Amino acid sequence: MERVEANRRDFLRWLAVAGAGLAAAGIAPAVFAQEAAAAGADVVVVLGATVVDGTDGPPAPDSAVVLVGDRIAWAGPAAYLPPLTGVRVVDGRGRYLVPGLWDLHTHGLDYEAIFPPLYLANGVTGIREMWGYAENRAARDKIVRGELAGPRAVMGSSIIDGPVSLLGPSVTKVATADEARAAVRTAEAEGADFVKVYSYLGAEAYDAIVDECRRVGLPFAGHWPYRVPQPAASDAGQRSFEHLFGVPAYTSARRDEILATLAATPFDPANPRAFFALARELDRQATEVYSPWRAREFFGRLVRNGTRLSPTMVVNRVICSPADTFAHDPRLKYVPRDLRDFWAEQVRIRTPVTPVEIARQEAYFHAQVELVGAAHRAGVGLLGGTDCLNPYVFPGFSLHDELDYLVEAGLSPRRALQVVTRDAAAFLGRAATAGTITPGKEADLVLLDANPLADIRAVRRIDTVIAAGRVFDRPALDGLLSGVEAAAGAGVNARSVGLPVHSCC
Repeated sequence: MERVEANRRDFLRWLAVAGAGLAAAGIAPAVFAQEAAAAGADVVVVLGATVVDGTDGPPAPDSAVVLVGDRIAWAGPAAYLPPLTGVRVVDGRGRYLVPGLWDLHTHGLDYEAIFPPLYLANGVTGIREMWGYAENRAARDKIVRGELAGPRAVMGSSIIDGPVSLLGPSVTKVATADEARAAVRTAEAEGADFVKVYSYLGAEAYDAIVDECRRVGLPFAGHWPYRVPQPAASDAGQRSFEHLFGVPAYTSARRDEILATLAATPFDPANPRAFFALARELDRQATEVYSPWRAREFFGRLVRNGTRLSPTMVVNRVICSPADTFAHDPRLKYVPRDLRDFWAEQVRIRTPVTPVEIARQEAYFHAQVELVGAAHRAGVGLLGGTDCLNPYVFPGFSLHDELDYLVEAGLSPRRALQVVTRDAAAFLGRAATAGTITPGKEADLVLLDANPLADIRAVRRIDTVIAAGRVFDRPALDGLLSGVEAAAGAGVNARSVGLPVHSCC
């Protein structure tokens, strides 16, 4: 045992000399190594993999990545390493090492026995949770304290909507500028990382949110608020628009007609979903008369403002498909019965039924995929998000599906992978600490059995996940999945009655 410790110290002394990358990240290598040794931090070496580091650089075969505790300490050719005794070695030979994946539109982290382990089992080491409330903040805090295995979570505020809303508790409804400002101050007090705005906000309340967010230093993102022109919302600083809502209308030859119809239609408190259904149908019709010059104008505005689109194509695929399309999806074994039943009910209500409806919705979905490709070619930044908790959108698994759709839209596998790694971290303001395999950054990595640059579906072939330096090899990942399946079968982790029950936004 003493010899192993001595060898470990020798390795850390080598790292102190070799760690130029740590110095570049603002970390003194010698101090880092000394502190790691004193703290007894785990040292892990991923050896022999081809590193696809998330940058624009070429893949690096036969590489080594050294992790000390929860950080990447060194990366380079495996031949440069000293003898590997006293450290844990992860065999990467014949495999591909990529940064941990980020899903930037999620819900339901408080399903603690179900959602957090499913993310990790699928290589998702970070999420943007799009609705903050006490229960999912508590789950996030457990992950931070190491009491719950799960992804890093960037947490939104309570959803802020108008006095008429599609949503029930715990949405925050505001009718006036004063109420809107108070909602932002509450979000700040609760520790939200950003403010989530929603569809039925009035223009006065939205303007107050924008101003108050600037005052307190919080970004804001979310749905297109229908009462605010979408280009104006981008100009105001909205960081992202979710689900492509409004994008077909603003890129259509029928733009002015569609916007006038929406402006003239009130939100009905007795039937709040009626306006949403109208807006979605008008978006569908808009895709039938796409206007390249209107698209250039609209996309150019988003590019100038740095506004991202989060298309969430996986949830759009479900909505555009007949109700029984996903009824036998094998991933349903990881979903509790009450949630499966609710999903089945919801798709029966909201998905196409007749042959004409099915054909129209199929064409609409493919038009949305093409629209994502057009936005990408125009230089609009994309986010990889899924909107899990909605019917048949599965934590972790569905981000792999979203990557497939990004490639279908025209992104190369490399660019699609960058969307959910490097670009995601940059969007979240974490470029210095996450998103690429770079010394000094967080030790969030995924080891794949196949090359994702040749076929993006390789992200499904996971050998090992490393989250905050913690290693989950294949048996451990299989154990996570078995645990979720057992919890789902036992009905573990039913939600609080005070929360929106089974779907989201």
